[in-house]
Amino acid sequence: MAVARIGISGWRYPPWRGRFYPEGLRQADELIYAAQRMGSIEINGSFYSLQRPESFVRWRAETPDDGFVFAVKGGRFITHMKRLRDARTPLANFLASGVLALGPKLGPLLWQLPPTLAFDPQQLDTFLRLLPRTTADAAKLAAAHDHRLDDRDWTSTEADRPLLHAMEVRHPSFAAPEAVSLLREHGVALVVADTAGKFPVTHDVTADFVYVRLHGDVELYTSGYGDDALTMWAGRIRSWLAGEVPVTEHTAGWPGQMRPEGRDVYVYFDNDVKAHAPADAMSLAAKLGSPAEQDRHVLGSRST
Repeated sequence: MAVARIGISGWRYPPWRGRFYPEGLRQADELIYAAQRMGSIEINGSFYSLQRPESFVRWRAETPDDGFVFAVKGGRFITHMKRLRDARTPLANFLASGVLALGPKLGPLLWQLPPTLAFDPQQLDTFLRLLPRTTADAAKLAAAHDHRLDDRDWTSTEADRPLLHAMEVRHPSFAAPEAVSLLREHGVALVVADTAGKFPVTHDVTADFVYVRLHGDVELYTSGYGDDALTMWAGRIRSWLAGEVPVTEHTAGWPGQMRPEGRDVYVYFDNDVKAHAPADAMSLAAKLGSPAEQDRHVLGSRST
């Protein structure tokens, strides 16, 4: 059973108050409200700074227990400042900040690269080899954090689970067969990102799941998605759920193999400026699911 989880990138946006969030809703209750209407939410505050374990514990407690998961965006200190180099200790610090406290609600980790970082096979391979593939391995690496996480770390996991990674690239040099092959070798998903033409578009399937970020198809972070656009994305998602590897003009490498059991798909709307993201997420989920499934926007499609 392949599953599509449709959601939003972040949830705390003042323009959403009175538009998506009802008037009078406490800011402290916004995650609860959003999570009741989404199958997944991307935590993006973790990109800007190390969070605290108590925050992850609270977010876990405030969200549904029936299949809801978080994606967690990796820190920009690793991707934008260190530029993937000498990343072992920063990665340990990120993992020790409380990510593992999400328990079964921990979904993929997202690594967004800056547009100035070109494809360097050795540099990328070294970083991808550092990434833990299970929560037990992540806990072991987290224990190697430095003094900045002393007395505020979380370095344990209640169960050993697979840990997924996705990478969003923004330099055109990544739209190359060598980059696709390297990500596929490591089982890291190359993010399918719609950025209104500002950054490269890649449709290569490089992992056992697909990760999609929709930033706006006309104006970055601002424009909403019309019915035709959402219908198109729904069709693509159904193909991925069925385990297909469709070839498009944005396929840079070898297409990869059909996966008969299907592929899970994670989709996050990041067109937040005018509060389009939550409405677009719910509309896309409605296009994919039956009425019963739409209640939670966790959608399944058996492969054919």
